[in-house]
Amino acid sequence: MNRPGSSISTRPVTPSAPLGMPSEALTREQRIALFRTIYAARRIDDKEIVGKRQNKVFFQINGVGHEAVQAAAAMLMRPGYDWFFFYYRDRALSYGLGYTAHQMFLGSVGSADDPSSGGRQMPSHWGEKSLNIFTTSSPTGSQFLQAVGAAEAILRAEGCNLQNEMGIHSDEVVLTTSGDGTCSQGEFWEAISNAVNLKLPVVFLVEDNGYAISVPTEVQYPGGNIAALLKGYEPHGLLIVDDVDGCDPLASYDAMKLAIDHARARKGPALVRAKVIRPYSHSLSDDEGLYKSSNQRHEEGLRDPVVTFAKTLVDFGDVSQGDLEQIKAEIQMEIDLAWEAAEQAPVPASGSYLQHLYSEEVDPCSKAFDTESSIEEKTGTKTLIDSVNHVMKLEMARNNRILVFGEDVADASRAEVLGEVKGKGGVFKATHGLQKAFGANRVYNSPLAEASIVGRAIGLATRGFKPVVEIQFFDYIWPAMQQLRDELPNIRWRSNGAFKCPMVIRVPIAGYLMGGATYHSQCGESTFTHIPGLRVIYPSTALDAAGLLRTAIRCDDPVLFLEPKHLYRQTHNKGPEAHEDFMIPFGKARTVREGKDLSVITYGCTVYRAVQAAREAEKEGIHVEIIDLRSLNPYDWAAIAKTVKKTHRVIVAHEDTLSWGYGAEIAARIADELFFDLDAPVRRVAAKDTWVPYYPHLEDEVLPQASDFLDAYRKLVAI
Repeated sequence: MNRPGSSISTRPVTPSAPLGMPSEALTREQRIALFRTIYAARRIDDKEIVGKRQNKVFFQINGVGHEAVQAAAAMLMRPGYDWFFFYYRDRALSYGLGYTAHQMFLGSVGSADDPSSGGRQMPSHWGEKSLNIFTTSSPTGSQFLQAVGAAEAILRAEGCNLQNEMGIHSDEVVLTTSGDGTCSQGEFWEAISNAVNLKLPVVFLVEDNGYAISVPTEVQYPGGNIAALLKGYEPHGLLIVDDVDGCDPLASYDAMKLAIDHARARKGPALVRAKVIRPYSHSLSDDEGLYKSSNQRHEEGLRDPVVTFAKTLVDFGDVSQGDLEQIKAEIQMEIDLAWEAAEQAPVPASGSYLQHLYSEEVDPCSKAFDTESSIEEKTGTKTLIDSVNHVMKLEMARNNRILVFGEDVADASRAEVLGEVKGKGGVFKATHGLQKAFGANRVYNSPLAEASIVGRAIGLATRGFKPVVEIQFFDYIWPAMQQLRDELPNIRWRSNGAFKCPMVIRVPIAGYLMGGATYHSQCGESTFTHIPGLRVIYPSTALDAAGLLRTAIRCDDPVLFLEPKHLYRQTHNKGPEAHEDFMIPFGKARTVREGKDLSVITYGCTVYRAVQAAREAEKEGIHVEIIDLRSLNPYDWAAIAKTVKKTHRVIVAHEDTLSWGYGAEIAARIADELFFDLDAPVRRVAAKDTWVPYYPHLEDEVLPQASDFLDAYRKLVAI
């Protein structure tokens, strides 16, 4: 007897041997349905390949040889109830769930009616909201953590008593798939660890065809068997079903049923490793004859499920040879008609590429988010960190779908000690007291894994939660870069508006710490302002932080909320306690100081240094106007143009390094569009093009100081 968490091996098949007796778990009709899915997927691939050679399709990647295990998995899942995070070979799986040949061909030709992306993604990047097939992307492995987050939503909905409101069911299963090569990715291991730790109903299906393009599995990891390497997770609840003949749909059905039943019963996650084949090349851009021997290719052909399972159905009396040919003809007719219809489908409209880049229902730049004038007195006793904490408390009380997690953000993971300890609440105390106020189901610590934080948040946001997560230091954001660059900001766009992932990622950033050194002082905001679909916010005062954070939480887009940690507890930027509806819209700058001789456009820690220098300059008769952008994407071009036309001299300043910094874009646009309003060249003040040193005097030399601003003021007015 196999207990939950134990390893199960199903029988492998010997090449050219007949498949086993039909499973008693399946009816004759179900076995025939399996063949229909397998054969249809193959013929769709073949039709698409012909279309590519006719230049009617612009890219083709196939799922040939993977169809049997996929058809079995589809038969066991509940489309529109369970959730699916696929990769590009899952044609039969998608078809079996209800993704039609016509829908697939709409993707092939890049039609505006393509349900996965409206012609924005390559074919085979599955996505269908009505079936709960989440939008697929090209980066291998990025789907794993998102699948874990989607399953985690079940856990959080139960803990918040939100199942009915959110349409989340306790017996849902999340299925995520990949090839064998993708299991080399670190995010795969993070996903397994998170799923096991949280005992989530996720099934990982590894379709092992032995190759990642041309690289064989034994090069990917020791032994070439990912399931064998996961044995240490078994005692903690991971069910491993290994050595499954993924070319035998009946053996695959039995294996997938074990895994799915285990997950649906909430016993924890499961992993199935199915040995499949790849008798066609990786894609039409590849030639497998360059790295596979003819004998190997012949042996793979002997396991082709289109051939072997057809023979099984005939041998065991499910169909006659004539019945089989009739089934094939019916499928071919379906595919031919679907292709003809797709060829006539509308193409994307010119200029439509800007649609769905951001939410079209909620505009955080609109007047609906502008209540800034409701607070007249801008001074007060609240620090920037106080404001961040206060806003999160008010918003969590207002919206019970907000989840706060990250490294060290909880008061204490071991809740039993909360009665005798003050609680951590973040390394800067931004989240202090939130767990005590709202419970461990809504405020909790994550593993020390930044990709896990963002990837899980994507899955949770997809299901309807509002994650407000923290990356502990900007310097350590980079492990999450694939999720932040290739996934989060383009989900709405690449799915043609079908899916969205509104969330806030809070990140302490920047230096001036005296001792922060290389790995606690980095900037680099221009890396993220360069990403379409991602809002980037950078407040410098307590009141601005309050208004902008509330807007970030209430808007419908992903927001990177950068908090200059040097300013967390300064006195010069304190403000009043903001009321529960105080908001500042994105893309609205603040005039810090009026002036007539020159303008400074800046943000973050350099705002105050510009002010310090302006006070000294005023003693010399130089009157400096200072604009705090506050919002970097979008930014307030109207405010920039207004101040340039007023003073005719401008300095763009920031804490990040000078070369290729955020200020270069602003300076270039001013020179381009406001050239005739300038009386002098646009100047920049920024950090030296090097790293921030540990020794305080060297740090001062690298980062822009008030003296650097004063020197720049004097030189600019002298021109």
